[in-house]
Amino acid sequence: MAAVESARPGRSGAGRSGAGSSGAGRSGRPGSGAARTGTRRLELQGIGRSRFVLGMVLAVVLPPAVEILVTLAGYRNFSIIMLLHLAVAVAVAAIGGLWPAVVAAVLGTTLLNYFSADPVGTLSIADPSTLFTLVVFLAVACSVALAVGLATRRAQEAARSGAEATALSELSLRILSSDGSVETFLEKVRSRLGVDAVTLVAGSPPSDPRGPGSAPGRGPGRSPGSQTQWTVLASAGTSPPVTHAAARHAVVVDSRYTLLINGGPPAGQPFSGQHQRMLAAFGAFLVAILERRQLVASMEDNQRLSEGNKMRTSILRAVSHDLRTPLAGIKLAVSSLRQEDVRFSPEDERELLATIEDSADRLDHLIGNLLDMSRITADSVNPLLGGLGWADVLPDALRGLPAARIRVELPPNLPRVEADAGMLERVVANLVENALKYAPDADVVLTARAGEGIALGGRPASELRVVDQGSGVAPAAVLDMFQPFQRLNDSQRTGGGRTVGIGLGLAVAKGFSEAMGGILAAEPTPGGGLTMVVTLPLWEGPLP
Repeated sequence: MAAVESARPGRSGAGRSGAGSSGAGRSGRPGSGAARTGTRRLELQGIGRSRFVLGMVLAVVLPPAVEILVTLAGYRNFSIIMLLHLAVAVAVAAIGGLWPAVVAAVLGTTLLNYFSADPVGTLSIADPSTLFTLVVFLAVACSVALAVGLATRRAQEAARSGAEATALSELSLRILSSDGSVETFLEKVRSRLGVDAVTLVAGSPPSDPRGPGSAPGRGPGRSPGSQTQWTVLASAGTSPPVTHAAARHAVVVDSRYTLLINGGPPAGQPFSGQHQRMLAAFGAFLVAILERRQLVASMEDNQRLSEGNKMRTSILRAVSHDLRTPLAGIKLAVSSLRQEDVRFSPEDERELLATIEDSADRLDHLIGNLLDMSRITADSVNPLLGGLGWADVLPDALRGLPAARIRVELPPNLPRVEADAGMLERVVANLVENALKYAPDADVVLTARAGEGIALGGRPASELRVVDQGSGVAPAAVLDMFQPFQRLNDSQRTGGGRTVGIGLGLAVAKGFSEAMGGILAAEPTPGGGLTMVVTLPLWEGPLP
């Protein structure tokens, strides 16, 4: 039977409407409530049941034992015997608390009267001073027992509170040192409470009957007789319960979350006061974990929305400027050639046609980078990896670029790298084109190497270097250089007055390099300039 309890102190055993559980800590057995009340009273007194029983036994046994010992020893000093009975009452108070000590004091007074006060062997008292002495002894014994019992109770309560605080402190430190996941936290809760399994469920209001969530029996944790739908969030232990009916205890964390527990006290009986306080602390921390997770998710969503807005703004800016420029060139050249009243020389016609071709190539390149960037942003890049040499992609990658400014100095017999031919071609083409634009007065050199000291994720690798002797890039601007739509100097233009592009070439090269399992990095060229380094793991498959 599942018992609904609250993790908050003062709400133990209280049922909750809609919790989907039977009787909150209620029991149908007569007398069980009184027994639990007696147990709680003993716990409040700070003396356990076993110590109370032991104190009662000693209170009954020790006073007669004192009388037997002094009788056997033949020692009948009234004052000394009275002090011995007082010592017995104090000892019983330290062990069993107030009421056993009172029993010991009353019994000791009676025995002292019967065996030591005149007339001996009767309960009558001949001397009024003796009666006064016995009354004072009884009052002192009860007072001492009361003081000792209170001190014992306070000491035990302090020790229990200290142990509980130490346990919570250790638990907090362990939780803070963990990975912060709900599963890890539930495992710590389970081990700390000494139970078999713990499951965290979240309740949600009933959905619209016409909605998909209102189908009968839908959801593993739907509580019978309740419209609240329960969803299992995390669990720990062996065979964790997934419904209220399968759990021995159901502990309400807050208005939405509930802990289903198997193990611990029998069904229908609540956890001890210490465990309830620990459950209250667990519940508060659990809610904090879930709220922090929701906050992190919201921050990530907001960051994605912000990046998406930034990307759309950059695309609109690029379309409005960089894409319209070559379109305007094509439109102007075609309009000029179609003028029937103007006769162009063959040189002018070739120049206009060359303008159309260059503008079309530029449009093709820009649109290609835009499409590639959209694939990278959408995580839809699926490389077809295979064994490939660096030199295999150079003919297609360098087509259309000024060959006079490019020097290929690849050593022979380089091992193959693991790459996608199309992606690697785009990576090399974008890097070389970028180097030509930013180093207009120097050649671009392509080199490669492999061997000791070049590795990637524990695998041997090879690297291709695109070296230019241009103006270089400041170290603080290297990271921004690989961001989409970033141009280190928007005012920088080539000698012909053309813009340097929309800032996608390096972002696409970096995205494709990482998609192939490699990296793209930038480092200064000795003597000035910038060197782009593409590192890819060596191909470990069969050679063609």
